[in-house]
Amino acid sequence: MTAAASPQMTVDELAARAGVTVRTLRFYSAKGLLPPPELGPRRVGWYGAEHLGRLELIEELQRQGLTLAAIERYLSQLPADVGSLDLAIHRALVASWTPEAAEEATRSQLARRAGRPLSEADVDRLAAMGAVHRTDDPELFKIDPGLLPLGVRVLDVPIPLETLVAARAVVRLHSQ
Repeated sequence: MTAAASPQMTVDELAARAGVTVRTLRFYSAKGLLPPPELGPRRVGWYGAEHLGRLELIEELQRQGLTLAAIERYLSQLPADVGSLDLAIHRALVASWTPEAAEEATRSQLARRAGRPLSEADVDRLAAMGAVHRTDDPELFKIDPGLLPLGVRVLDVPIPLETLVAARAVVRLHSQ
């Protein structure tokens, strides 16, 4: 993993992005569910998009009722060089098509989960995708933990907001 290949995160940043604790990350690493980080200067561990994708897949497999032993067997079948996009596809294939329970998050918690500062335009786009729902309090949001990671990835794709709204309407119509 190189800096150009994927954003690098510390263990704290990865935990925040994945919505888990550092202790959970260390547990998953000890069980072999998460590959070791790339070691940088002063033995600082750096994690990338593949780590985040693997954590999102583990979370989805747990939601589907798999035990950690079953998840370990599932992950062992994946190629060693599996990328974050491939992991996202695996996650989509095993994901339930029922909406997840929304979680409340403050603006700063939302930015931390997104792994980046979010402008009002970013929040509008996330809301158009259904990943974020505004509340009466402008600093409090309801987030869909299943859609948020995908929505954050789509933020950098130059798709007009109107197109996102139209696409969401079509998907909802045909998936009901």
